[in-house]
Amino acid sequence: MALSTLKDRVRAATQQAPALGGRPAPASTEEAPHGAPATLEEAAATVEDPVQDSADAVLDWLRRYEGHVTDALPSHMAAGPFLAAVRNVLPELRSCNPASVLQATMTAARFGLVPDGREAVITAEYGRAVFIPTYRGYIALMHRSGLVASVRVGMVYERDEYTYEPSAPSPLDFTHRQDPALTDDQRGAPLFSYAFAWFTNGSRSQVVTVNREEAEAIRDEHSRAYQEAEANGKRDSFWHTDFPAMWWKTAARQLEKVVPVSAEVRALVEADRAGEDGRVQVLHAPDPEAASVDQEDAVLEAGADRATEAAEASQDQAPADLPRKRGGLKRTQPRRTTRKGRKAARAGRRA
Repeated sequence: MALSTLKDRVRAATQQAPALGGRPAPASTEEAPHGAPATLEEAAATVEDPVQDSADAVLDWLRRYEGHVTDALPSHMAAGPFLAAVRNVLPELRSCNPASVLQATMTAARFGLVPDGREAVITAEYGRAVFIPTYRGYIALMHRSGLVASVRVGMVYERDEYTYEPSAPSPLDFTHRQDPALTDDQRGAPLFSYAFAWFTNGSRSQVVTVNREEAEAIRDEHSRAYQEAEANGKRDSFWHTDFPAMWWKTAARQLEKVVPVSAEVRALVEADRAGEDGRVQVLHAPDPEAASVDQEDAVLEAGADRATEAAEASQDQAPADLPRKRGGLKRTQPRRTTRKGRKAARAGRRA
C-alpha cells in the first residue's frame, strides 16, 4: 500500500494523548477529523452490532484493513502467521488510538517481523500502539542482508570466564566461557552484554559491549515509556519488566554502528527510536515495492560479482596451464635458388 493512503491515519496517530506524569504526548500540527473515534474499540463499534463482544469488534476492525497489511508484507513472508499474531495482540490494544494501531501494524509488516513476542511486539503505551523490535528482530534483518552469516548476542556474568582485549586481532580480542551447569543466579551479577557478527566470508566483526551504566543511560535518555512509567508509578515499561532483554537489545542495536548492514537494518534502528520518542514509525519503514526492486538489484549485483570473479580467475591461470611454443625447434625456411643453380642441380642428378 502506498504511503500516501496512510496520510490521514498517520496524522491521527500523532494526535495529542492525555498527559501522564506531567508530560504531554507529542501533538500533531493538524486537528483530527471531527467525530473521529478515540480508541480502537470505539472505531470497531461504529460499524458493528453494539451488543457484540468488544474483542470480536476489534478483530472485525482488523478485517477491514487486512488487505493493506498483507500487501505491505515482504514477498518471502506468508500472511497467515503474521495476521494470527496481530489478532492475538489486538484485544490488548483496544484502548489505543486506531490510527496508531494501524501504523504500528503496518510498520511490523513492512519490516517482515511477526509481532508475536519473539522478533517484535506491538504494545499499548498511554493511548497509542507502538511497534518494538526485539534483539532477535535485529538479528533476523541482519541475516537477510546477505552479508552476515550469524550474529551472537550474550551476557557476561561475574563468575564467567572471559577475556576482552580490543587491540588484539579478531577473534582473539574476545572470548567468553560459561559453566552450563550453573543457573543465571549462580553465575553472579551481570556485568555487560555483548554482540558480534560473523560474515559470509568467514571474518568476524568488532565486538560491541554495553555495561549496565551505559544501558541505563540509553534507557533514561531515549525511552519515553520508561520515563512515563517512572512518573506515574506504574513501572510497567519493558525496561521495568524485562531489563535483561532490553540490555541485550541495546547491544544488538549498537552492532549496527560497526557492521556493514543493509538499509533495512538502518531503517529499523530509526523506526525503533521513533517509537521510543513517541513519533510515527511507519515513515521509517521500507516501502514494499522499493524493497522488491532493491532485492532484485542485489541479486543482479551478486551475479555480476560472481561473473567478474570467474573472469579474473580465468586470467590468473598458472603459466604451465597456458599453451606455449615448443622450445628448441626453429621453423625451417625454404632456400632461395637461381635459374642457373637449378640447372646445375638437375645436371648433377643425371650424372
